[in-house]
Amino acid sequence: MTSKLARSTLTLALATLTLGISATAAAQQAMTEPQAQGRLTAQGYTRVHDLKFKDGMWHAEARSANGSRVDLRIDAKSGQVYPDKQVSRLSKQDVRAALETQGYTRVHDVDFDDGMWKAKARNSAGNRVKLKIDATSGKVIGTY
Repeated sequence: MTSKLARSTLTLALATLTLGISATAAAQQAMTEPQAQGRLTAQGYTRVHDLKFKDGMWHAEARSANGSRVDLRIDAKSGQVYPDKQVSRLSKQDVRAALETQGYTRVHDVDFDDGMWKAKARNSAGNRVKLKIDATSGKVIGTY
């Protein structure tokens, strides 16, 4: 009886430890607010304010190196900064081709907005998705 109780207690302790480690690992995958602030400062942005987390991205307002006001988004996983006045190196056709290469079908409503491409499509499971696409690489960086 005692060994059965000991095994149950050990099993419960291991399960609790595993959940704790999983939660810690998940939290470490996303950029924290101080890290986002630091990333912007390191890239030369000043007067960073209104830093908020929404839809997997940090959003902020700041001043660029030339003093212009700029709205920014920071990918919480990669740390990539997306200023709203960014110029895309890709055309709509490039974005469509990139999405199809990544397995998306029925790509439509492709628009460049606030330094990022957005599009609607169907994923590999056939589900409708709204995508955020990197303006330089054409890689999907999130959904909206």
